[in-house]
Amino acid sequence: MVLLTRPVMYLALFCFVISFVAAQEAESKAIVRVESGQDVRRLLSEHHVPSVSIAQIKGGKLVRTSAYGQQSSDGSATSNTLYNIASLTKPISAEVVLRLVSKRVISLDEPMYKYWTDPDIARDERRKLLTPRLALSHQTGFANWRSETGNVLTFRYDPGQTFGYSGEGYEYLAHFLENKTGNNLEEHARKLVFRPARMEATAYTRQPWFEARVAIPADAEGRWLKPTFASKPVASDLMYTTAADYARFLLQVMKDEGIAQAVATERARVQVGLRDKMCQSIPSEICPDELGMGLGWQVLRFKSKTVLMHTGRDPGVYTFTYLCPTTGSGAAILTNGQNGNKLVIPLLRSLESESDFIDFLVSAMR
Repeated sequence: MVLLTRPVMYLALFCFVISFVAAQEAESKAIVRVESGQDVRRLLSEHHVPSVSIAQIKGGKLVRTSAYGQQSSDGSATSNTLYNIASLTKPISAEVVLRLVSKRVISLDEPMYKYWTDPDIARDERRKLLTPRLALSHQTGFANWRSETGNVLTFRYDPGQTFGYSGEGYEYLAHFLENKTGNNLEEHARKLVFRPARMEATAYTRQPWFEARVAIPADAEGRWLKPTFASKPVASDLMYTTAADYARFLLQVMKDEGIAQAVATERARVQVGLRDKMCQSIPSEICPDELGMGLGWQVLRFKSKTVLMHTGRDPGVYTFTYLCPTTGSGAAILTNGQNGNKLVIPLLRSLESESDFIDFLVSAMR
């Protein structure tokens, strides 16, 4: 068990799987040149991470895609390698919902119980308080998974009361969406996100074209694990994609494509603030002016600059993404290693990502 300092504890709550706590300060300052395969492979070897795939956005354009290491015991990672992106699935699911809101198919604040109630909470009147907004901003009151509450879905606190990271909340929203519209999440995603963004290597569920393209996960010692796939859409996890495809999604979000301006504003607005909790031990000049959960994204505001970020972790998998619409920068970093989090800061530095954002991440992990 890793003992967390107070700021890191809240960061772990905020991003749930951010896991920067495992990195050391020296590692965060490691000099890595992304253009140097030797540098990146050294970093992979040091941390027993089989491979990494990187996509960089600069000036509002996709300027770099690269892959290093092994996708499996007998295959090198390439730009076509598919990664389980874990919780990076959530921003895509959120975008599907927000585009349906923009089309007035659903509303952010409509009660979901009229179309879906989980049998476990059928007698709890608090179910009537649940809305898409609360699900997207992790304010449903549910645990992350019902396995944490005796395999029964239950409220740990009243909906809308506070932040609590919850995959269950996203799955609840997916049930509501399918019941109200008659189409499941993947069907909506193909029409509203994947096709417009030309994301041709992205899917919620296992596809025939996955064959020989999947990055096999590995544990902290680099031992191969068995990959996991979804047979039906999971709103919060297990999507497979490439770094380049995810960057195409980031560009759509950055440009507010397919979404009403008022909804885009809500997406980047802090719905539930966490700055006071997270910045207790972080210098005020480093901590963002605003910090909290938006709709599908963690939101950090540095003066007039907004950064949206998310992370993902499954067994043998670590993924990271951010975008800054203000400057037109962003990145997707996908790994198939349990220690993939240790690559993030060195790679962000090499990509010359937002310096104030990096400074905050480094301070938060101390």
